[in-house]
Amino acid sequence: MTIENISNNKVFDGWHKQYSHQSEILNCKMRFAIYLPPQATSKHKVPVMYWLSGLTCSDENFMQKAGALRIAAELGIAIVAPDTSPRGEDVPDDANQAYDFGLGAGFYVNATEAPWDKHYQMYDYVVSELPALIEANFPVNTQRVVSGHSMGGHGALMIALRNADLYQSVSAFSPICNPKNCPWGRKAFTGYLGTDQVAWEQYDSTELISKTTQHIPMMIEQGSSDDFLVEQLKPEALIAAAQGNHFPLTFTMADGYDHSYYFISSYIEKHMRFHAVNLGLIKY
Repeated sequence: MTIENISNNKVFDGWHKQYSHQSEILNCKMRFAIYLPPQATSKHKVPVMYWLSGLTCSDENFMQKAGALRIAAELGIAIVAPDTSPRGEDVPDDANQAYDFGLGAGFYVNATEAPWDKHYQMYDYVVSELPALIEANFPVNTQRVVSGHSMGGHGALMIALRNADLYQSVSAFSPICNPKNCPWGRKAFTGYLGTDQVAWEQYDSTELISKTTQHIPMMIEQGSSDDFLVEQLKPEALIAAAQGNHFPLTFTMADGYDHSYYFISSYIEKHMRFHAVNLGLIKY
C-alpha cells in the first residue's frame, strides 16, 4: 500500500512523521502520525503503542499535547495515532455538524447503517488495516499495546477486550466505559448500528468485560473533576462488571483532574511505563 509523507520533525533523537494513504476499508484518504524512537532502525524493530483520540480530535492532538515523545524515546516504543474518523468530500457528516457524531466521531465501530456503512469502518481500520500498513513500512515488530482518551479510551478498551491475543496491554484516560447507557454512546450507536441494542453490546466495554474469559493487563486513569464523569463516562459500571467476572482491572481516580490534556500529560509517563513492563522492555 502506497503511503505519502506529509511532515517530518526530529524530536528526542527520534522522528515524528505524518503520512496519508488511501484506505481500502474506509474508502477514503486517511492520515496518521507516527513517532519512531531513536532505537527504531532497519536492524532493530520496536513495539508500537496505538493511541486512539477522542471526539473532535485528529492525529495531532496527542502528539502535540500529551508530552509522550520523551518517554517513548527513552523506552524505545513507537507511537501511532490514527485519525478519529474517515474524512473527505464524499464522507457523510452529521446534518447539523454536531461534534459528537459524524466527522471526528467515528466511535471505533463498523457502521452497518446507510449512509455511514460505506466509510465508517473504524474498528476494522484500527485492528487490521492500519497495523498491517505500519508493520509493512516502518521498523516495528508485531508487539502492540493500545491506549486512548474519552471516545478513544472506549475504543482502546473495547478493541483490546475483543482482541486480547493482539495486544500485550491496554490503558485509557477518562474512557466512555458503558456507551450503550450514556448519551454520547446511544447517539453514536443508534446512528451507526441501528436500534437493535443487542448489536451494540459488541462495542460496549462493560458488556465485554463481564463475559470475557481472556485477561489482558488493563489500567484506567480517571479525573475526579471531569465534567463528563457522571453522565457520559460511567466507570462504576465497568468496575462492577470487572469485579463480577474477576477481571484484574487497575483503576485510579485522580483527585482534582478534569477531562483535558493537562490530565493526560500528568499521567502519560505512568501509562507508558505500564506498557513497557508488559512489553518486556523494563521491570517494575
